[in-house]
Amino acid sequence: MRSRPVYDVVALLGRLGVGFVFLAHGWQKIEVGVTATAEGFERMDVPAPTVAAIYATFTELLGGLALVLGLGLPIAGTLLFVDMLGAFVFVHAAHGVFLVDQGRAQGGFELVLVLGLASLLFAAGGGGRLTLDHRLLSRRDRKAAEAEDAADSWLPKPEETEPVPVAPPPAGPPAEETAPRPRTRRTRRKGAAAEGEDASAPSRPAAEEAGGAAGDVRVAGRRAPRAAETDR
Repeated sequence: MRSRPVYDVVALLGRLGVGFVFLAHGWQKIEVGVTATAEGFERMDVPAPTVAAIYATFTELLGGLALVLGLGLPIAGTLLFVDMLGAFVFVHAAHGVFLVDQGRAQGGFELVLVLGLASLLFAAGGGGRLTLDHRLLSRRDRKAAEAEDAADSWLPKPEETEPVPVAPPPAGPPAEETAPRPRTRRTRRKGAAAEGEDASAPSRPAAEEAGGAAGDVRVAGRRAPRAAETDR
């Protein structure tokens, strides 16, 4: 498992080396002149030589500086990779691997291959933490965290919040409860007498038959004396 500080130092050395090579090639094109560089690209059958010369000159110069500083690595690394890809396809791929073979300049693709893949690595986040990008991102994240903490400080903490009193439901009229009236001795006697009369009283037809036979009249369940005969 790699040590992070060691990797950061190695990545810094790699960026310095690759960035210095790009800076040197970009400055060389500046000294020669963009016009002379475009004429050289035209002799090598590079399409749109003037545009390619301008792109290659300033991409290598500014991109190399960005690699050294560690600033805008995703953008700088991608642009440098595209620059080396064009050089590989249109110029160096047909001349083999080696730049120099048996003492003769061959113009192979070994240099553009290494520089292009190293640029792609830095664009993908392999530049380490010793960069301006890392410092700027750390500062931005720290400010965002401070702003978030400041926003949270305005909110009341759970232990500081007081419970909201709940209003009791409106009290309605109390339900009327009819308590049973206590039974006194008098009411008990009346109830027993009424029950006895109801039980002993025969039905109305039976009472009428009995009264018709005996000549008596029952009134309210009691036998009334026979009416006085007219001749008496």
